[in-house]
Amino acid sequence: MGNASSMLTQYDIEEVQEHCSYLFSQQEIVSLYERFCQLDRSAKGFVAEDEFLSIPEYSTNPLSQRLLRMVDGLNFKEFVSFLSTFSARASLQQKIEFIFKVYDIDGKGKVSFKDLVEVLRDLTGSSMSEQQREQVLTKVLEEAGYTQDSTLSLEDFVTIIDHPGLKMEVEVPID
Repeated sequence: MGNASSMLTQYDIEEVQEHCSYLFSQQEIVSLYERFCQLDRSAKGFVAEDEFLSIPEYSTNPLSQRLLRMVDGLNFKEFVSFLSTFSARASLQQKIEFIFKVYDIDGKGKVSFKDLVEVLRDLTGSSMSEQQREQVLTKVLEEAGYTQDSTLSLEDFVTIIDHPGLKMEVEVPID
């Protein structure tokens, strides 16, 4: 499973479906496999950095370099698991955990004020000054009971992000 010359068996499909907590139907998994094989131009069974960057929507994403550290070298099962976060069936908790990983630049399970500023810089580019970024983030943290010196765990991050007014509707089209 994983390179362009192989075919998915029913067992493979069911295994991948279970691995991604049934967030994709069997037909969606087959469609994702076809897309994976198109991306895996070298037919090595995984998608490399340059292959991910060949996706126009990915390469123009302001967070593409952060996401790249999460996706480089994924095999098909890992590829589907990564994309499952963007499924309409993914829970808000799953989406928040994914966002936390994007913010957790060093992968140590903590997000600092500096991490927050860096991601906001990537997202806003030159449309905000460094001072404006810091002011916005300081206000958000203070409203949630944190300071610039706070290091946020996933639980803290959920406290800040998970409120009734937040709606996360990021999805990846399958076809």
